[in-house]
Amino acid sequence: MPYIISIDQSTSCTKALLFDSSGNLAGRTDLPHRQLVDGRGWVEHDLEEIYGNLIKSVRMLLEKTGVSDREIAGAALSNQRETSVAWHRGTGKPVYNAIVWQCGRGAAICSRIKQSNPENAELIKSRTGLNLSPYFSAAKLAWILENVPEAKRLALQGNLVCSTMDSWLVYRLTKEHAVKTDYSNASRTQLFNIYALKWDSDICGMFGIPPAALPEVCPSDSLFGSTDFDGVLDNPVPLHGVLGDSQGALFAQGCLTGGMVKATYGTGSSVMMNTGDNPVACKGLVTSLAWGMGKDISYVLEGNINYTGATIEWLKNDLQLIGSAAETEPISQRAAAVPGLYLVPAFSGLGAPYWNENARTVICGIDRTTGKAEIVRAAEESIAYQIADIVLLMKEQTGFSLSTLRVDGGPTRDAFLMQFQADIVRAGVRVAAVEELSGMGPAVAAGSALGVYDTDSILNKPPKKEFAPKMTEQQRIKLYAGWKRAVNFALTY
Repeated sequence: MPYIISIDQSTSCTKALLFDSSGNLAGRTDLPHRQLVDGRGWVEHDLEEIYGNLIKSVRMLLEKTGVSDREIAGAALSNQRETSVAWHRGTGKPVYNAIVWQCGRGAAICSRIKQSNPENAELIKSRTGLNLSPYFSAAKLAWILENVPEAKRLALQGNLVCSTMDSWLVYRLTKEHAVKTDYSNASRTQLFNIYALKWDSDICGMFGIPPAALPEVCPSDSLFGSTDFDGVLDNPVPLHGVLGDSQGALFAQGCLTGGMVKATYGTGSSVMMNTGDNPVACKGLVTSLAWGMGKDISYVLEGNINYTGATIEWLKNDLQLIGSAAETEPISQRAAAVPGLYLVPAFSGLGAPYWNENARTVICGIDRTTGKAEIVRAAEESIAYQIADIVLLMKEQTGFSLSTLRVDGGPTRDAFLMQFQADIVRAGVRVAAVEELSGMGPAVAAGSALGVYDTDSILNKPPKKEFAPKMTEQQRIKLYAGWKRAVNFALTY
């Protein structure tokens, strides 16, 4: 039986996943890496630690499953997006630690670009689909070039590569030492023109990044090279699929055509709509490339939320209202429905579609009957409302109808939350049966390119569970209007 090894290199750990010829998860190993955070809140990762964990996790995976390396048909890769790396083109040696997507050290660089010409921010948005922000790779890479002498020296010699995590891992893994990235990752750098499908020399100039230092951009299902995982396999196999983690999950959810939407619930949440070959610009959301498969390009609208699962952690760790996340469902089920009770979790401001870092957390509508259970329920409902803010805006801006919202992540085990989500977006909610969707997406892309998988049969498996809306439209409108008033309190506090 042919298998695909998929590497999912995430913010907290590196996973090695084994998928069989039916697309089922046949094995998994994962190894965490350190979060290097200093007193300024700057966040870095040790690249050699991550690469060592990657190789070790593949070795552990094969030992754990007993699968022979002769049965491995190919490899795939998904990665944490926006996290940035600068490295020597000839040796692959990093000149600095990876700067993690959470790190805002490039804020001053973004401010300088905006102040030098007020039109710069709009030009960047119009070409890259992204708001000028230190969140994306460009400002992080610019910081390295401005602050690391070795980076400047290599850039002048033409020996520097500035990239996202996928490119560095592809280089290290492949026998060919390929310097490549895929469309999904390139589109999150804030240096790639998503309409012309090439690096934008004007924007590179604003950030001081030489276009020659950037990797070749390839279709997501193309052949990136061959790898034996540093000798773990006796013979190299083709590395044939690369996707950023959120786009990988979108692909694995089967959201392959325009109008299909997925929401990933985690510490924060990512909501993505595939808009097909039609890029849609929308205030409050960002436009990116979903992927390139062969000659076909797909675009996405995306909104990111800061506090979803993290709100439940706040209930547990700070307020001590619950002992574990699993308690939220039964508590919410028995809580009284208090009219007008809302919790807006703006602990670090509000993300999409508001993008207001000065917003404050509010709990409003408390009356004498409000107790612990009602606060827990309001926290649960805040997750669904925030997802709805993005989904409803996507529907409005694109004109697509939405019959089903595809969802994944730990909180989707909560039936109360999923039912309320279906009610408030007035669409069915389909909970993915498959775990490890970020890694599954590129695995399916690789397997399809290698002739191991039939994409349609792999991606159209029955869901774990489905929820249909039950709430009346009148009640939904009333509840959502109350939420919008509560958000306004948070924005104007």
